[in-house]
Amino acid sequence: MARTMWDSSVGKKTVMAVSGLIMLIYLVVHVIGNLKIFFGPGEFNHYAHWLRTLGEPFLHYEWALWMIRVVLIVAVVAHAVSAYQLSRRDLKARPSKYVHSKPRSSYATRTMRWGGIILGLFIVWHILDLTTGTVHTGGFESGKPYQNVVDTFSTWYGNVIYLTAMLALGLHIRHGFWSAAQTLGVGSRTRDRALKTTANVLALTLTLGFIAAPVGVMTGLVS
Repeated sequence: MARTMWDSSVGKKTVMAVSGLIMLIYLVVHVIGNLKIFFGPGEFNHYAHWLRTLGEPFLHYEWALWMIRVVLIVAVVAHAVSAYQLSRRDLKARPSKYVHSKPRSSYATRTMRWGGIILGLFIVWHILDLTTGTVHTGGFESGKPYQNVVDTFSTWYGNVIYLTAMLALGLHIRHGFWSAAQTLGVGSRTRDRALKTTANVLALTLTLGFIAAPVGVMTGLVS
């Protein structure tokens, strides 16, 4: 039954919707944590340490954090794979392009695929920069995320990469949230306006919330 569901387009769209909502919940929590950077290094570093001790003493050090990471990895992979397979299926069903583009398709709709690729590449860079320190410049300090964030956003390319990805994220959420609601059967003629408004508010709020940190570093509010 699970295999039959996965092989169908409806099944893949459902996987995309559910995995997307899981990532959206994470993003809401993540942006709240990110904004703690404006309260200084002590507050921000303490928050990062708390994430690693979450669930103690019942759970060992970093176990809860790794559980969250595993759920996110599964969600990201499921989202990406289902999106790719749906895209390939769409191309096979329509090997030649439409003569005229759809007049009602928004900019976010047309850029969903490229936005997904940009976000996928950003996730890899973000992990290598601020989690493992592999590509971090300025001297990565383990256990001191505040200093590492300031280092990253003190470089022009760090800001360009991050701001570009966050704009892509906003567009992705704006279309993805409404699309997920339609897939899961929440949408209707009476609810569409409210859902689109919610999608716009979520996209704008998360985008502004995430770009607040680099802007704070660039303007000297965070140093």
